[in-house]
Amino acid sequence: MTEQTVNRSGVPGLIDRLMEFVPARLRRGVPVVPVVRLSGVIGAVTPLRPGMSLTGVAKMLERAFATKNAKAVALMINSPGGSPVQSRQIYLRIRQLAAEKKLPVLVFVEDVAASGGYMIACAGDEIFCDPSSILGSIGVVGGAFGFQDLIKKIGVERRLYTAGEHKAMLDPFLPEDPEDVARVKALQREIHAIFIGLVKQSRSGRLKGADHVLFTGEYWAGETSVSLGLADAIGDLRSTLRARFGDKVLTPVIAPATGMLSNLLGRKSAGAGTLTSLDGIAGLPDELISALETRAIWAKFGF
Repeated sequence: MTEQTVNRSGVPGLIDRLMEFVPARLRRGVPVVPVVRLSGVIGAVTPLRPGMSLTGVAKMLERAFATKNAKAVALMINSPGGSPVQSRQIYLRIRQLAAEKKLPVLVFVEDVAASGGYMIACAGDEIFCDPSSILGSIGVVGGAFGFQDLIKKIGVERRLYTAGEHKAMLDPFLPEDPEDVARVKALQREIHAIFIGLVKQSRSGRLKGADHVLFTGEYWAGETSVSLGLADAIGDLRSTLRARFGDKVLTPVIAPATGMLSNLLGRKSAGAGTLTSLDGIAGLPDELISALETRAIWAKFGF
């Protein structure tokens, strides 16, 4: 009887010792908050330099929400915006996964969450930012160049053939047509209304500014963003998660798949195929334009 008691009492100790070899995030009772970093310009900048897209981040999001023992999912956002379509698609996927897994989403803004970046941030149940973070820019922008005088000066004749009255709308080698501009502005107002509706729905009851303040395309630093209801509080990821889930909370970073196998399986971002040296040389002009466009988008917010 005594021997049996000793053996039984030794079982829990053995289990405890075995548990030391189990990864911490798989142990019962250890809170886990997986972290996904969403960074960069949203949408395809050029075929050779794809930006953030649903295709590129979907697997990371799915892995994060499927993490064992997860108490929430944290998103680190650093984006000046970009494609409204990709922004909304990423927003929707985050909300769908949050509903399916019944997990809260905590967003932490780094340098900037503006325009489409702020749209994605609205997928969070709570938004935290640094006092120097930039948030907002709830608007729609588009632009082009006009080269009609340049080609005339260098002796180039423009030849364009279309079927459809407005097929050549906003062609940069033709003079600007006021009717074309009016059509584009109407399209922008429609997209802007969708953006405004998304923000109002996501931040329902928390927005404190009037529409003519919040939705002009203006952007603000962290403290003002909190006062306007665009963010919930000033806070960094580590301190916030420890205060909420305890000092032992684990925050594994869910990184995108890398390596040859993932490339063969198509895990790279859309548009980023394998390039030969000749492809790379031929793509240098596109790469240069892409870099300039990206720099211009970030520079708008002082970065």
